[in-house]
Amino acid sequence: MKIASWNVNSLNVRLPHLEQWLRDAQPDVVGIQETKLEDARFPDSALAALGYRSVFSGQKTYNGVALLARDRAIADVQVGIPGFEDEQKRVIAATIDGVRVINLYVVNGQDVGTDKYAYKLRWLAAVHEWVARELAAHPKLVVLGDFNIAPDDRDVHDPAVWNDGHILTSTAERDALRGLLGLGLHDAFRLHHEQGGIFSWWDYRQAGFRRDLGLRIDLTLVSDALRDAAVASGVDREPRTWDRPSDHAPAWVELRD
Repeated sequence: MKIASWNVNSLNVRLPHLEQWLRDAQPDVVGIQETKLEDARFPDSALAALGYRSVFSGQKTYNGVALLARDRAIADVQVGIPGFEDEQKRVIAATIDGVRVINLYVVNGQDVGTDKYAYKLRWLAAVHEWVARELAAHPKLVVLGDFNIAPDDRDVHDPAVWNDGHILTSTAERDALRGLLGLGLHDAFRLHHEQGGIFSWWDYRQAGFRRDLGLRIDLTLVSDALRDAAVASGVDREPRTWDRPSDHAPAWVELRD
């Protein structure tokens, strides 16, 4: 089972890209972030024509998440973090072929010390508590998404710039991510790649992609029960080269059946 995560940064703009990538890469399960569409406008018919069932939770202009599954049933759908009141559509989970998949669009946080940064840390604490419960109920668990956190200095193009005082790389954010991993999750990418310099996001400004000024903030985390089944993982840079691309590239993990 090939499971992927992609922040498409507007399905209204990037649907042709998504369709092309689904045809080319043929993932079995995809978590999408930043659909930026109300549910009534989600292109489920277009995706069904490619063989993908979909469940989604969206809102106009901002946020929005979805899960797609190719020729597989999607069951036990959960929208939002249970017990955490939040108007922003950032979370969707479902069970697909016995694997529980949680798709997260983690809060950006704006700047260290702001109200939005404090909200990010509260949101991550709520995710931690929920994932702990999900792991207990579903040992075969994948948590994926745009985490808006680069795990360590290997995952940033310039650690001197992306330091403790910077959003996406601050100590508190990285500690929150390490806390999730401490529940019994593994960064699937790091199971197969120890080197740095492989990124999944590049700013549109300052020719970020051409100069490879990136961060790896799109992650696929697998539970202890799936660690040995994770036979390959990576980031697909190809869609970032297309015309009018998302600023993110798909991250993926392949699980042995």
